[in-house]
Amino acid sequence: MSSSPGLRERKKLKTRRTIQDVALRLFAEQGYDATTVEQIAAAAEVSPSTFFRYYPTKEDVLIEDDYDPMLFEALVAQPAELSPIQAMRSAFASVTDLVPAEEQESLLSRVRLAMSIPAVRARTMDNLTSTIDMMAAALARRAGRDQHTLTDRTLAGALLGAMLPALFDWLESGTAGSLFAYIDASLDALDAITAPGRPPAD
Repeated sequence: MSSSPGLRERKKLKTRRTIQDVALRLFAEQGYDATTVEQIAAAAEVSPSTFFRYYPTKEDVLIEDDYDPMLFEALVAQPAELSPIQAMRSAFASVTDLVPAEEQESLLSRVRLAMSIPAVRARTMDNLTSTIDMMAAALARRAGRDQHTLTDRTLAGALLGAMLPALFDWLESGTAGSLFAYIDASLDALDAITAPGRPPAD
């Protein structure tokens, strides 16, 4: 994992999270469509230009976070003897343990909203290609390569493909359980299906 950020980076991170927290509160109080960027900026005590410096669009408040880079750094750091699926499960567990409970709830609130608003959900799906590329790059780095290959992208696609059904099942369940447990169970199922000599489950 990377070293702790400096003072300037911590201030930027605090501003970014303040904007996000305020936006979530306003979305809950008055609805996503009725909330403007100007209202979010005023409530967060920043200018609209500062808002756009951190989030290019209102949709990005729900889509962007700081956890993907943490996850991929944790993936790179996993022991070489672990398979890619096992490494992802371990990386996901380690990052989940690092995120405080209140931040986990904020993350889950954003996921719920992002999946319930058609425009944001569409943007989220559009971002899958870049997420696959970032994950593939992490897999390549873990293997000691500078550039990711088709195999890395295929693995990344398989890992992400296993995580998406977990998200959909969690949403269909009413989000009462742990999304992180759903994702871990899906990665476990993928590991079992792809294990050498082990036939796929019915």
